[in-house]
Amino acid sequence: MSARDERLKEGIRGLAATFLNQESNGSSLITVTKVELSPDGKRATVFITVLPEEKEPEALSFARRQRTELRGKVIKVLDVSHPPFLEVDIDRGEKNRQRIDELSQK
Repeated sequence: MSARDERLKEGIRGLAATFLNQESNGSSLITVTKVELSPDGKRATVFITVLPEEKEPEALSFARRQRTELRGKVIKVLDVSHPPFLEVDIDRGEKNRQRIDELSQK
């Protein structure tokens, strides 16, 4: 992956984190854990975790509804002429890691 792609991923991650926290109603904590970019650079997936976990479906639905507005911010702030289309998903890997940590401490 090129340095440009890495900068784009980090830029999207930071913007998404700030944007989702500003726009959410505060009933849950939404954390952006990582961004993955497709090999052709046309799609990016923003991975999130949500606390409390029972608010996950609502938070995911909210984040998915905000994709268009977030993409507009990516265009404006990162000055990207052809920004990737954004998807949002739950970071299952992070959830599994937390569960392993929890079990190993017992």
